[in-house]
Amino acid sequence: MICKLFICCIVLAAAALDLKAQPAATTSAPAASSVQAIAPPLEPLPPEELSAEVTQFSFIVYGDTRGRRDGKELQYEHSLVVDSMLETIRKLQKTDFPVRFVLQTGDAVVNGRDARQWNNSFVGLINRITKEGGVPYYLAPGNHDVTSAQFLNSAGRKEGLANYLAAVAQLIPPDGAPRRLRGYPTYAFGYGNSFFIAMDSNIAADEIQFEWTTGQLEGLDRNRFRNVFAFFHHPAFSSGPHGGSTVEPPTADLRKRYMPLFRKHHVAALFTGHEHFFEHWVERYEDRDGRRYRMDQIVTGGGGAPLYAYRSEPDLRDYLKNYAAEKIQLEHLVKPGSRGGENPYHFVVVQVNGKDLRTEVVGVDWGRDFQPYRSHGTDLRSPGK
Repeated sequence: MICKLFICCIVLAAAALDLKAQPAATTSAPAASSVQAIAPPLEPLPPEELSAEVTQFSFIVYGDTRGRRDGKELQYEHSLVVDSMLETIRKLQKTDFPVRFVLQTGDAVVNGRDARQWNNSFVGLINRITKEGGVPYYLAPGNHDVTSAQFLNSAGRKEGLANYLAAVAQLIPPDGAPRRLRGYPTYAFGYGNSFFIAMDSNIAADEIQFEWTTGQLEGLDRNRFRNVFAFFHHPAFSSGPHGGSTVEPPTADLRKRYMPLFRKHHVAALFTGHEHFFEHWVERYEDRDGRRYRMDQIVTGGGGAPLYAYRSEPDLRDYLKNYAAEKIQLEHLVKPGSRGGENPYHFVVVQVNGKDLRTEVVGVDWGRDFQPYRSHGTDLRSPGK
């Protein structure tokens, strides 16, 4: 009992600290050397056209890896997650569903403007994934990485963005490539029958990013790319300290701009973080011809940051009213625990089998028996099924 109360106190204190405003944009980051680039994967993905026939594989998703001693030592809790990921990669290597890459939904470090935090605490761990695991690693920027500034060229954001781009320089498409928005940390890639878009949700109001994302979706060959996924930091819906009765500006912009876009193009699933726990939402909707579809949002923020707990349900009345024509129904399929000790560090394994999708949540350390669905995983029904 004492242990659980202690964990809860830590969780509530961490959540309160996270909600405080970040340093003003004019505050300079601590002096440090330049950020080291994460090592490229031993087994990079082939060019898109060479994997067109692949219909069976797995990928890993997780987020929020920032640690309590960033800049001083390797992120300890994150290292436990990486150990378990590498074990999963090895276990699945000889199966029909090998892990082909890892997605991270943001907040790599506490202060992305401090190069020491990237170099001393984060980069070395990710090198284990790309070298020992051999797989590509795709990071979307979180508010702690590039600040919560809502505009691309905000003064305080530039340092964090430069450090982020230096860290992932050998992992994401180069600036000016067809699958990269020039000057932005926004990119996409295709593998097998699936397509992935990484967005910067901190600037969800940015018109250029929205137009680029729209163009990527409109230009897709959906006969080839049967499954479309997006990953970014801020959830459209959540029930932790960043959700519930709170509607942060990125969340408002995601609901207003991107969710209709994702429904229009029948995106299969969204992967987000920001809330340091696991939860799962299902949005069902109808197109103009009366066909029913499903889009899943998985919040996976258990990568090592201080854990959160359930606060309250978000008020979605306006959202449902604004899109009444699409007959949206929202199901909170998995709610986080109301106490921090119920929400462990974890990552998610997504299995792609044609249009059939399945998730398995892997709890880490004291949470290894975590079963959010009364089991470890569940099936995601693909759009139109």
